[in-house]
Amino acid sequence: MNDYLSMLFETLFGFAALFLLTKVLGKTQISQLTPFDFISALILGELVGNALFDKEAGIPEIAFVIILWGVLLYLTEIITQKWKRTRAFMEGSPDIIIYKGKLIRDTMKKSKLDLNQLQHLLREKDVFSIQDVEYAILETNGKVSVLKKAANQTPTKHDLKVATHDVHLATTLINDGEIIFDNLKEKNLTEEWLIEELHKQDYSSPKEVFYAEYIKDKQLFLLPFTNRGHKRFK
Repeated sequence: MNDYLSMLFETLFGFAALFLLTKVLGKTQISQLTPFDFISALILGELVGNALFDKEAGIPEIAFVIILWGVLLYLTEIITQKWKRTRAFMEGSPDIIIYKGKLIRDTMKKSKLDLNQLQHLLREKDVFSIQDVEYAILETNGKVSVLKKAANQTPTKHDLKVATHDVHLATTLINDGEIIFDNLKEKNLTEEWLIEELHKQDYSSPKEVFYAEYIKDKQLFLLPFTNRGHKRFK
């Protein structure tokens, strides 16, 4: 009987501790599950499960395991937030696997993604033909984001009998106050051009901009730093 009571208290404590841990770490552990997050969750569950059925392990041992693993995950989050260059290494980065309607084979190979898997991911986006896709991006959580060709977007241009136009992939030029120079170079843009565009919209420095998005032939899209401050959205 004492063994069952001990397991009851340990299970309740493990449940409460894991619940608090998910609150501390935030929703990214569930809604944006990366491969590292997935493995971390499996290991954490395994550690807690083993501790529950280990007769020599009690609540202090379970608490130690959860706190230690939680601290490691929390430090990882702090590192990726503070030093942005570590994000690609720690969390991975999105990969373009379809560019202007063409499959990028080496990117697919690097991502261990075969054609059948890609078609499955596209069907989840209601895309049943690769011919309909202009751009496809493999996200860090394994899902695919799709931009259809102009003629196949909803409602389609063909249905409306409207002339079609080329579609262009949006490019991030500023992220969290920092210029993404690789993206500037890819689009044949200069830092001087970017600063001039900021001045046109009354921004004196990239540090004032939370997000800047560039689409060819459109005005540079800028978003300032905005904090909710626990206020209700209106």
